[in-house]
Amino acid sequence: MIHVYVGPSLPADEPLLTDPELRVLPPARHGDLFDSDLTAGDTVVLIDGTYHQTPALRHKEILAALARGIRVIGAASIGALRAAELHPYGMTGVGSIFRAYAQGRIVDDDEVAVGQDPGAGHRSLTWPLVNLRCALQAAEMRLVVTSDAADRILAALRDVYYPQRTMAAVRAVCHRHGAAYFTEWLDEQRARDPNFGDLKRVDAIHAIRVARRAAATATALQDERDWHTDYFRRWANHFARQQVDGLDLATVDRLAYQQIFDPDFPRIWHDHLDHLSRSDGTPLADRMASLIPGRAHALHAHTLFRPAVDLGDTATMTRLLANETDADRTSVARYVQYNAGVMTEAVDDETTRTTLLRLWNCPPGGLDDEAASRGLRSAAHAIEELKRFMLGLLHDQTETAGAKELTGNAM
Repeated sequence: MIHVYVGPSLPADEPLLTDPELRVLPPARHGDLFDSDLTAGDTVVLIDGTYHQTPALRHKEILAALARGIRVIGAASIGALRAAELHPYGMTGVGSIFRAYAQGRIVDDDEVAVGQDPGAGHRSLTWPLVNLRCALQAAEMRLVVTSDAADRILAALRDVYYPQRTMAAVRAVCHRHGAAYFTEWLDEQRARDPNFGDLKRVDAIHAIRVARRAAATATALQDERDWHTDYFRRWANHFARQQVDGLDLATVDRLAYQQIFDPDFPRIWHDHLDHLSRSDGTPLADRMASLIPGRAHALHAHTLFRPAVDLGDTATMTRLLANETDADRTSVARYVQYNAGVMTEAVDDETTRTTLLRLWNCPPGGLDDEAASRGLRSAAHAIEELKRFMLGLLHDQTETAGAKELTGNAM
């Protein structure tokens, strides 16, 4: 399968994008390459991406995709930028814009940046500098502008913030520099060919064609290097999701719910620690005894071992979600929906802490230890995890109290 992340560089009605071999996706964002539909042997064509309104696609995400045996081709826009930076590590760059970045002939990110329509079409509302360079070079070759005039126009347009490089801005700059004839000539060329000077479009089409040829003739080689840094694992956990019983749930929410609400979770976490210890050849009790001779009985394993959890590992999640029920998953979906759009910082710390003490039937001084017994780093971490469910939990408690009051009145 070829997965194409594209937006302003190609219009939605571009005939090439109707190819059934292509899975056409919006401009790439941070987290998109964690998509479970991307598998070894697939090809990603990275053309457009977001980087102003949402976090941009990270380099480590691309490297990890390469390590999973996914071919990644970049061109035209953010794809050309990332390919110029990562081609030594296996990413394939395509087109003249990629070559210009790789050779250092252009260096600024905003050379390819455009303001785009927030609608589904992701239509470009401005002119990127790379396209203006292309048009100015064509004008210079046809003696429409001199080399000095082209340089002045380009320098002036570089000083215009990229979301404001509209055609009106181009005309204003040219008029100010005594080169209104360039925009008149450009209008004539675009009347004959609406895609005149659109270097990004040319490179995007080239990249898709390269991907189709490559997919038909070869399989991507898996990179054996491990790009899974701590940051990468956090991102992977953040974006891990599953479809369960018709519910689209974030795995981190499902685990947090069990850690907070399952009274049996301390046992599950202890068994998980024992499994990890046995994987290294030593039962947990023996490991504890060897680390603290004579005192192993006085300490709990969770006070010494606090391993990070890989939410993408199926075996791990099967162990940790062993007690999860259909009702739990339904509650997770409802609680997350109640909290949608609410920043956890807006949820009161003390109310959450009091709720946690009640849920765990735990004295205030024991909150840190109880949190650790459930695989949470600290009481503060546990409070932050509960905050994501607080509005839904409070709603349920209010409804329950109301029902009891009505029942009491009826009696």
